[in-house]
Amino acid sequence: MTADRNKVIRLLKTARGQIDGILKMIDENRYCIDISNQITACQAVLSKVNREVLNAHLKNCVLNSSGEDSKEKLEEIAKILDQLL
Repeated sequence: MTADRNKVIRLLKTARGQIDGILKMIDENRYCIDISNQITACQAVLSKVNREVLNAHLKNCVLNSSGEDSKEKLEEIAKILDQLL
């Protein structure tokens, strides 16, 4: 992976901590809206990780590809964008 490894790991550990917190909130029968807010916060962190990985992919894998490989890389990005949007 060519993304900032330390940043990606830090963000994923943050998301893991948030998920652990959400599980604890569910065990404690906390207010649904509070749980939902924490889920939304976790999704935001995961989206940030995904942007980091995809940006690195574009800047390295796609930019440095050529020929048929370049076409495949662009098709991969198109599929990911379809999933995200």
